[in-house]
Amino acid sequence: MIFNFIPKEFNFFDLFEKQIDCAIEAAVHLKVVVGTGSVDEESLRKMQDIEHKGDEAAHLIIDLLDKSFITPFDREDIHSLAKEMDDIADTINTIVNRLKVYNVTGIDKNLVEFANIIEESVRTLAIAVKGMRNIKHSKSVADACVEVNRLENVGDDLRDRVLAELFEKEKNDPIKVIKMKEIYQDSETVLDICEDVAHLVGSILVKQA
Repeated sequence: MIFNFIPKEFNFFDLFEKQIDCAIEAAVHLKVVVGTGSVDEESLRKMQDIEHKGDEAAHLIIDLLDKSFITPFDREDIHSLAKEMDDIADTINTIVNRLKVYNVTGIDKNLVEFANIIEESVRTLAIAVKGMRNIKHSKSVADACVEVNRLENVGDDLRDRVLAELFEKEKNDPIKVIKMKEIYQDSETVLDICEDVAHLVGSILVKQA
């Protein structure tokens, strides 16, 4: 019997990039959904498929952590990064599911604005995540992280504005207020998660410097 004592090394960066690509795909799909003003079964299923792909990548990363002798950076940071990135597609999936369950129809200009900011944030975050492969990309990674933080602040302002508008215009329709409040807050949460990932990437970059 031959035993393989050579330590295994897996390419975690490939999986991180798969995760962020799933997040981009989710953000693009959200933009399509809110742009059409309705969620049919096909759109819902597509969103769920995207979210499942992201889950699979996250689960594989966690599984490989137990099998890897060598990792590109701290195991705890790898675990946290995988989980935080997974939360992006998960939360976007929650938004699309709420739109379907709550039977929200019609194009909501505020959701369209949120979707645009979310896509921009996720695409910018992808620059940071994909730049982690090479320390020479530290400047572009840092710049991307700063931009993700700026977009989160834009999202905060948008959330406050649209909630104030919602409470004023729809005060006679408490059910609609409840529905849209949850969806708007979930939308801003996606931007919070992107910022959390950016902070984590920035922290990893500092440790590797």
